[in-house]
Amino acid sequence: MDIHINWVAIFVSALVCFFLGWAWHSPLLFMKTWMKEMGFKEPSKKERKNMMKGMWKPMLGNFLALLVTAWVLNSVIQFAAPFMHQTGFVGGAITGFYIWLGFIATSVLNTVLWEKRSWTLYAINVSHHLVGLALMGGILAAWQ
Repeated sequence: MDIHINWVAIFVSALVCFFLGWAWHSPLLFMKTWMKEMGFKEPSKKERKNMMKGMWKPMLGNFLALLVTAWVLNSVIQFAAPFMHQTGFVGGAITGFYIWLGFIATSVLNTVLWEKRSWTLYAINVSHHLVGLALMGGILAAWQ
């Protein structure tokens, strides 16, 4: 089986997922709850300014990780396509859901079971991955 790699779709889906993560962990959505559950205090303006200076490295690393995720998900979608009852955006989103359910939701559960993290933090983190993988899968499949 030949795997078609649409680098534009991979880049766009990673970019969408990157900005989703920014919004998810911003004051727009879950920043305050996430910080509380992580045991972080809200930084002062001065601390926030200093934090922003060093943010480019983890942000770049995160974006590169999202590119890898999109590249792998692209292959999974193409392998799964003959078995799916849906194609296009919906089929890709469903594939993203299955990847989330089988690998992310189950693996991140260990943070509750072994690290004694809260169910609230688990819900924030895994729902971010669910939405991200569904969007990423939908975008990739729509551009097949």
